[in-house]
Amino acid sequence: MKPECFTELSDQELLQKVKTIKNNKIVDALIIGFTIGIAIYSVVQKGFVFFTFFPLIIAYIIIRNSKNNEMLCREMQKELELRNSK
Repeated sequence: MKPECFTELSDQELLQKVKTIKNNKIVDALIIGFTIGIAIYSVVQKGFVFFTFFPLIIAYIIIRNSKNNEMLCREMQKELELRNSK
């Protein structure tokens, strides 16, 4: 979502989007922990094999996506602060 689109949304829609992004942070953290746990278990059981790195790749993709969501969340919060100051 582009910052220009934030001005078109109502306050309630912005608050809802910020809330969903914050909830997604928790889900992302759980998935990252789970995938890292799978990678550690795989290393302990079988050593470093080719398939050990798949969960780590998934964790990397989720981390990169959550950083983008964090930036969007900050932009939405700035927009809400601007609207409240008017």
